[in-house]
Amino acid sequence: MAPMLTGDSKRTDRSDGVKRAPAGAAVLRDDVTEAIRTAVFEELAASGYGRLSIEAVARRAGVGKTAVYRRWRSKLPMVIEVVSEVAALGLILPDTGSLRNDLRMFVHVLARVLRHPLAAQIVPDLLAEAARNPEIAETLAAALDAAQRQSSAALVRKAVARGELPADTDPDLALDLIAGPLYWRLAVVRTPISGDYLDRLAESIATALGAGA
Repeated sequence: MAPMLTGDSKRTDRSDGVKRAPAGAAVLRDDVTEAIRTAVFEELAASGYGRLSIEAVARRAGVGKTAVYRRWRSKLPMVIEVVSEVAALGLILPDTGSLRNDLRMFVHVLARVLRHPLAAQIVPDLLAEAARNPEIAETLAAALDAAQRQSSAALVRKAVARGELPADTDPDLALDLIAGPLYWRLAVVRTPISGDYLDRLAESIATALGAGA
């Protein structure tokens, strides 16, 4: 009798010398993982973190609950991983050759992320949950902070190397100056922002950090 597989799809025997997964090993299909990730965002936007369930995510993704549990042990690590990966998208920024252009690109990219309809619904809800649940607060802060602080640290490091900023410039302060105004405008008071505003914000941040003219 053939061994029972525990993955997302059946594995067929091969005679071409290609190494097969061990009998009984889970085979996690990329298309199933992507469907689940999409379902997580849609459920967060529709129901919020508090009412989100593994069952609802699986149903929306068109898979069984076991497919979700093979990837994440519970909803908290599932949500944190999916949200933090998306938060990091686009924040690995190229070196434009100047601090002001780096800042301009950073604020434009971050504003685009925060303006996304799903982000506008999900981020405030997760922060509200974090205020009630210390585990969520700690995990969310670690996951989201890491990627964005890496970006701000790289931005400051390049500017220092070019002689545009003092050597003791604090990269955490740089991120606070970048993210704070954008989150306030887009997620709290929900005020539209223009490209001109973002350019002026980048210029103000450069000045606040101590960049020369």
